[in-house]
Amino acid sequence: MKRCITLVSIGFFTLTAGLGAAQGAEPTEAETIRPADEATLEEFLWIKRPLVVFADNPADPRYVQQMQLITERLDALEERDVIVITDTDPSARSPIRRKLRPRGFMFTLIAKDGTVIIRKPAPWDVREISRSIDKQPLRQQEVRDQHGTLQQ
Repeated sequence: MKRCITLVSIGFFTLTAGLGAAQGAEPTEAETIRPADEATLEEFLWIKRPLVVFADNPADPRYVQQMQLITERLDALEERDVIVITDTDPSARSPIRRKLRPRGFMFTLIAKDGTVIIRKPAPWDVREISRSIDKQPLRQQEVRDQHGTLQQ
């Protein structure tokens, strides 16, 4: 009987420890990648850098390749406060699609202040996207602030 209680206790504590670790874990892909109908650009102003990926169809090979490149290095984008917004339904005419007016496949990177940093008609590697972000004055200031906090 004691052995059974011990096993149940160990299982319970292991489960609750795992849940606690999951709550403090990194953001999930579902939190970092959102469909356009669940987001507006205004909600990310000064908080996140939207990376909007458009296609006329989710089977577009360029869209598939871009999303594969993004998901392989999602951690590098999260580190730079990037939120990925996807829109593969032109007929839905989402507010983001109406504002950015893509033609076929396109991805657009938007700064935290709402200005468009880059627009590309072909997939880009996350390393190239990260470099574009890292050249921005606000990102450079964030890095300086982060290093200043770490030194104190």
